[in-house]
Amino acid sequence: MAKITKQSENFSKWYTDVILDADLADYGPVKGTMVVKPYGFSLWTNIRNSLNQMIIDSGHENAYFPLFIPKSFLEKEAKHVEGFAKECAVVTHSKLISEDGSLTVDPDSRLEEEIIVRPTSETIIWHMFKKWITSYRDLPLKVNQWANVVRWEMRTRLFLRTSEFLWQEGHTAHATKEEAMEETLLIVDIYRKLFEEHLAIPTMIGRKSNLERFAGADETFSIETMMRDKKALQAGTSHYLGTNFGSAFDVKFQSKDNKELPVYATSWGVSTRMVGALIMVHGDDKGLKIPPKIAPTQVVIIPINPKNQKQEEFTSFVDRVNQGLVGQNVRTFIDDNNESPGFKFNKWELKGVPIRIEIGLKEFENMEVTVCRRDNSEKQQVPIDKIDEIPIILQNIQDSLFNDAKTFMDDNTCTVNTFADFTETLSNDNQFIKAYWDGTDDTELQIKEKTKATIRCILEDNEDSSNKCIFSGQTAKHLVVFAKAY
Repeated sequence: MAKITKQSENFSKWYTDVILDADLADYGPVKGTMVVKPYGFSLWTNIRNSLNQMIIDSGHENAYFPLFIPKSFLEKEAKHVEGFAKECAVVTHSKLISEDGSLTVDPDSRLEEEIIVRPTSETIIWHMFKKWITSYRDLPLKVNQWANVVRWEMRTRLFLRTSEFLWQEGHTAHATKEEAMEETLLIVDIYRKLFEEHLAIPTMIGRKSNLERFAGADETFSIETMMRDKKALQAGTSHYLGTNFGSAFDVKFQSKDNKELPVYATSWGVSTRMVGALIMVHGDDKGLKIPPKIAPTQVVIIPINPKNQKQEEFTSFVDRVNQGLVGQNVRTFIDDNNESPGFKFNKWELKGVPIRIEIGLKEFENMEVTVCRRDNSEKQQVPIDKIDEIPIILQNIQDSLFNDAKTFMDDNTCTVNTFADFTETLSNDNQFIKAYWDGTDDTELQIKEKTKATIRCILEDNEDSSNKCIFSGQTAKHLVVFAKAY
């Protein structure tokens, strides 16, 4: 088993080592693409299932829309196409031909209209909404799709930023601005619950600045999280789109009093980037730490009986332990392969399984098991007749991981009142820095240019004229969070 780079030595290298060595993912043959391996996909599936149920329970329906989007659709919403133009993969031809054993593009197969490989689906969905929405009876229309998207990234990193990635994207249409904004904020809260209650990741939530806002949105709300290197990761976004896409695609509805009115929109999404956040928030020098609620395996059982003594009775005891856990809906795996116990311990620590249960002859004779926690490395003996305590320990691990991450974020979040303090803080270490900002693009750009820190989100609007912008000295418009970010 390869040795993992220590976080303190090279955090970026540690991150990649963990992904590759824990069998989460691998590099695809096309630069910037990623192969999600079975263990990584099982983790993604558990996260997806948790979120999907919340989406369904909140009144949304799943659908699927095409991967290919006519270029003319993107051109209908100017800000949208400008925001994605540099990232689009474009299909120009429909056929290959073989010449002397090699393949080449058939020049006669050029498409009449170039096709964009889906970077996001607002345009094609609103094309369909025009067909589906005619009356107030058709609203609200709330759909979600689980899909892949392509954004031709130049600098990529597994899970965090790849040219193709998996995600969900929700799209809704409403009769009023108030309904659409209520939807936007509802989704932010659903994402908060997903991160805090399932991924055990504390969040900071607020509005995006003009420069950081989603292309084509009137307002963007983001979920910001702190990694173990104290950098920020934008983990999810929810956008209030106003009437921008409805107007671009001429979507209107007939009201109860027979007036033709515009439609208000939202869109929102999270992606496999969540797996990257999970790794960097909870992981340590031994590898992953996966919260029990979304762990592919919650308990790994390792039998230790190298001389096969009392083998039939011993195996029966191991099965009894396993069945006792399965009966409590615990996801288990019995590792009875031929590797040494030490190798297995390291392997499952690397994979981040919340609990390791060791069963040797001593445990067998004493009718107990040794329970080892991944989060804090504590061991305890649990009698076989108290195996129902394992789910309680799993919940304790879930809570412990969240509390540890929350304490870490709180301890590394500060407030500054001057630009000198701002730059000194960042020169010493990464931090989340709360500070007042005058609300101008110019100030935001200059701070980014001088420090590489960006406004992660607007926490609140300023109502006290005595609060001044840390950079310009002008009366502040907002209290914001600055950080260096992925």
